[in-house]
Amino acid sequence: MDAPNPSVPWDRDELTVGDLAARSGVTVSALHFYERKGLIASRRTSGNQRRYRRETLRRVAFIRVSQRVGIPLADVGAALDTLPGDRTPTAKDWRRISRAWHEDLDARIEQLSRLRDHLTDCIGCGCLSLRRCALTNPHDELAEAGPGPRTLLVEGLEQHDEP
Repeated sequence: MDAPNPSVPWDRDELTVGDLAARSGVTVSALHFYERKGLIASRRTSGNQRRYRRETLRRVAFIRVSQRVGIPLADVGAALDTLPGDRTPTAKDWRRISRAWHEDLDARIEQLSRLRDHLTDCIGCGCLSLRRCALTNPHDELAEAGPGPRTLLVEGLEQHDEP
């Protein structure tokens, strides 16, 4: 296990952008991007340097984990916007976000499970390029259910066509 970064004291209330990057594992440019998108905030010193409240570490961790499971930044931002701006969010605040995302996360888990379990089979895209497709989707019958990979899609999970 790596030792804590000695350049980021645990008892400091505010962090520089370099401290925040080192402690969160996110590049400085990504932190600037998050700030431009309104996901995190800083104050400026008299020398115009950014200073982040220590709890920004939790926000950055939340953003990173959310992105890893495919949650769009707009949804992450909307969730973060519900947190109080005048105080440090409490466990109760984070539980509220967790409850609000519970159904969506369950759908994402189901989507990933289907992808894992059926990617080698016919996914209902209509290509009919595998022999198995002709058995599970003869004559592209799944086209009646709508576009896309019908056997992999989970109802209720909003689909995002992102580059």
